[in-house]
Amino acid sequence: MFRDRLATEPLVGTWVSLSDPAVAEMTAPGFDFVMLDTEHAPSTTETVAEQVRAVEAAPGDAVPLARALDNDLGAIKRLLDLGVVGVMVPMVDTPEEAAQAVEAAKFPPEGSRGVAGTRASGYGRNLGEYLDRANDETALIVQIETEQGMANATDIAATDGVDALFVGPADLSANLGVFGEFGGEPFRDAVDEVLAAGDETGTPVGTLATTPEGVDRYTSLGFDYVISGVDAGYLQRGAAALRDRARDRLQSNE
Repeated sequence: MFRDRLATEPLVGTWVSLSDPAVAEMTAPGFDFVMLDTEHAPSTTETVAEQVRAVEAAPGDAVPLARALDNDLGAIKRLLDLGVVGVMVPMVDTPEEAAQAVEAAKFPPEGSRGVAGTRASGYGRNLGEYLDRANDETALIVQIETEQGMANATDIAATDGVDALFVGPADLSANLGVFGEFGGEPFRDAVDEVLAAGDETGTPVGTLATTPEGVDRYTSLGFDYVISGVDAGYLQRGAAALRDRARDRLQSNE
């Protein structure tokens, strides 16, 4: 079960923001999970449904997760109904907001997620069995992206039903007034606070690394799981690398 693996293994995921399901299918092999973005990506519910199918169809054992548009009951419910095994909720600043996310992700009596015969339950064919296991199997990850969230990280991590924390580097550095200065002291101190909160509560903490240098930086800091790159970044860097190599080789022949 992915939720158990998240708590005990150093997992590596990938991030999908492009809406074509083929991108999710192509990038999934070899990863532990694929994070399907719906906060900043132009994806509809129908698009995410096809992306979930694409991840499931891809070779390997990657499972589909999704980041919700925001900390909203409807947004979270729709993703879980599609059959993702977990959701990530952005901009969680307080334990009350963390509890709100748990409420949205869990069926009664632990939460208030609505019951329906959706894809997650085989369109109702397995509804009873799904209800019996969904609360135990659904992973809930909350993002720490602000100074307030950082200050409350221990209480957020200790919220019953929160399975993992996730540091959003871009938003957290911007909130601290040091956007993109990931090697600087203010950002490093903030990361240390969140990692300490995870250690204190036994909660895994992950982040996003978009470059090889970022992978080296974050794995050395003690993160428990890492998303190693974004689909748009793979495409841009791969195109630029071969373009520059071809241009250099052609110019060297002149």
